[in-house]
Amino acid sequence: MVRRLPADCRSGRLIMQETLTLAWYLMRLRMRTRLQYRAALVLAWVSQGFGYAGAFASLWIILTRFGGMGGWRWQDVALLLGFHTLGYALGACFTFVQLRRMEEIVRDGEFDTLLTRPVNTWAFLSFSGFNIEYGSHVILGVGLMAWALPKVAIDWSMLTLLQLVASLFSAALLTGAVITSIGASALVLRRARYIFGIYFDFWELSRYPITIFAAPLQFLLLSGLPFAYMAYVPVAALIGKPIPYLGDAAAPAAVAVGPFAALIAAAFWRFTIRRYQRAGG
Repeated sequence: MVRRLPADCRSGRLIMQETLTLAWYLMRLRMRTRLQYRAALVLAWVSQGFGYAGAFASLWIILTRFGGMGGWRWQDVALLLGFHTLGYALGACFTFVQLRRMEEIVRDGEFDTLLTRPVNTWAFLSFSGFNIEYGSHVILGVGLMAWALPKVAIDWSMLTLLQLVASLFSAALLTGAVITSIGASALVLRRARYIFGIYFDFWELSRYPITIFAAPLQFLLLSGLPFAYMAYVPVAALIGKPIPYLGDAAAPAAVAVGPFAALIAAAFWRFTIRRYQRAGG
């Protein structure tokens, strides 16, 4: 006898299947569009790569000249930078370029059109604008991590490997959640660009070991503005560096913060959708 699923379960599974199929179609369409101009794409990757490499080279000079930064040697910081760059790229390729335009999307009435489509608005914006220009970030992040991981003291095991992968996924979710929340604020505030400026100010700080900052800023980056979880906390937990306020809870916190932030961002997106008033008022 064949066991049948309840009708609501079948319909829910069908909706999820259709959503995933549509998301994959939109991503492939976006990639095919961008790959029509391969030379421009490669130039964008190269220019971004050189920009990041220049900033990282400055840190390398400082660290090799003075021997370290807050107890972190160059190989430790290289792992931090690689993790930060890769985690950011994995989260931002689905959110940043798409949601940075929310002011214009709302003001020009484009969002009103999106609301008439039988698809989740965030999913449509995210996957239809999937950005492969973060390829240079991925290459640079993976390269730095591949160079640094054999040079730092890590007691490797299956659990450690899972911790690395899960915390990287969590960092990507955290990046996407923060950018989503900023973009969603445009639905009620009508402005969000200035918040992105504030975001990148703190994002710059998250590249460094937070132990070099004053205690109040450390607490802020570990609590109200959790930028420390984008790289510092997971990397410090992986290589056994002391982490203020968290201690042994750092590793599970690094894994949990991203999914938790994603749930909050999803709830905030739905809240702003309910409070949204059309461009015409």
